[in-house]
Amino acid sequence: MNERLEDLGDRFSQIAHHYDDKHDSEEKPIYNACASLVVEHADPRADDVVLDLGTGTGLIALALAESASHVVGRDISDGMITQARSKAADSGIENVEFGYGEFRDPQYDGKVDIVVSNFALHHLPDDEKREAIEVIADLGPRRFVLGDAMFFGSTAPDEPLFGHGVDGATVGMLVDVLTDVGFVITAVEHVHDQVGVLVAERVGDEAGTNTLSTEAISER
Repeated sequence: MNERLEDLGDRFSQIAHHYDDKHDSEEKPIYNACASLVVEHADPRADDVVLDLGTGTGLIALALAESASHVVGRDISDGMITQARSKAADSGIENVEFGYGEFRDPQYDGKVDIVVSNFALHHLPDDEKREAIEVIADLGPRRFVLGDAMFFGSTAPDEPLFGHGVDGATVGMLVDVLTDVGFVITAVEHVHDQVGVLVAERVGDEAGTNTLSTEAISER
């Protein structure tokens, strides 16, 4: 792990024990709405394996475990991984595993049907976001659901929703990268002018036939 990611992992480990309640009054409803949409759009089948990148304390992974065959959570923070494992044990959820992994090196080479990520990719600069999405595509999932900080309008809003540590991309940039690696965009959820959810699916999959045009995306 490079020094920047190591520092980021350490920073999240320090707040892992209260991370689930750390968002301020303005951010919390937006974060929760985004997480709910990621779970809804992931929609795993009973035999699906789901990979949750930047799993944090396992909020998304544990929510999806009820419907999926198996869920794999990956994070760069030891503290977050410990919290996620504890939550799984406390809930008696056995079809989920948590361990170390980066976006560009998930350290998982098994079957993957669906990849999800919520409020994590924004920690990478745009060139590394592209590399991460390329890695995700190479895993061969039929669906990738990304919830994150992303700009639907100005990249320098008068009232930034997030402060330090958030490097949001434009929706257009993310859509371009996703389509470049072979996905089609089937849903765009505008949670906030600075937060959204993108659903990307494989061309030819039955779920991916109802695609959105560039014009439709730009209007959201």
